[in-house]
Amino acid sequence: MTLTASAKPLGPARPPAVRRAWRKVSPYAYIAPFFTLFAAFGLFPLLYTAFVSLYRVELQTPGEMEWRGLGNYTALLGDEFFWTSLRNTFTIGVLSTVPQLVMALGLAHLLNYRLRGRTFLRTAMLLPYATSVAAATLVFAQLFGRDFGLINYVLGLVGFGPVDWQTGTVASQIAVSTIVIWRWTGYNALIYLAGMQSIPSELYEAAEMDGASRRRQFFHVTLPGLRPTIVFTVIVSTIGATQLFGEPLLFEGSISGGISHQYQTLGLYMYEQGWGFFHLGRAAAIAWVMFLLILVLVGVNALVARRRSRKEAGR
Repeated sequence: MTLTASAKPLGPARPPAVRRAWRKVSPYAYIAPFFTLFAAFGLFPLLYTAFVSLYRVELQTPGEMEWRGLGNYTALLGDEFFWTSLRNTFTIGVLSTVPQLVMALGLAHLLNYRLRGRTFLRTAMLLPYATSVAAATLVFAQLFGRDFGLINYVLGLVGFGPVDWQTGTVASQIAVSTIVIWRWTGYNALIYLAGMQSIPSELYEAAEMDGASRRRQFFHVTLPGLRPTIVFTVIVSTIGATQLFGEPLLFEGSISGGISHQYQTLGLYMYEQGWGFFHLGRAAAIAWVMFLLILVLVGVNALVARRRSRKEAGR
């Protein structure tokens, strides 16, 4: 005798209307946690900072707000230290970003070939990125010491006099840029390496059959294939350079960025105004200036990349 078991539902069946409604609502329910967190910790602080930038607010009395309109912004335009920090941000950004990306591209090109210990080298490249900003900056501050620093010792061996890396304008900016280069070169190199490995090997084989050397393959195969990756790293590095804060703060331990503000960035200037002079309204205005500056720089980078892509596509 054969027993036939009928499948029983685990629970009460949902009405068709409820099922249709759930199908429409469920995607939004799945992504709701992300947008909730973004609204609470991303959008609200951004909008509230814009609101505070229109008032005179002191850190000691945050509840007492005096309407200023665009007064905080016009005060920045008349502050020479704002223009100094803006110029320093641009200079340090160029000194750190350009050599960093060039070195990262060269290292990625070398690691793209079959070398012994490639896995170890790739892991070692991420160690500076994994190192704490505070620890790295304190070590480099000792290396760039005027009297007992290793850098000046090496310069003395080749016949150069000691350099005051913390007081000189150009020297201090080079020192801060060196810390940024050391921390981020390996990270960008691995990004470039991932982009290189996504380029079809048939392109290299065809170029090699045409007699192209490795140098010509790099310029005519690797670089065109890496263009989206290069644009990405340039944009991310530009954002990071505009927000540079930890390295200049810990290099000498001064929120003014040196005796004459010689390496004070916009991030450090904002911190000085808000938590050094207690002007929260002006600090909020500086934050929004940095935000608008990032939008402009990213837009310019994207526009240049798009125009270049169109020119090459029209050839």
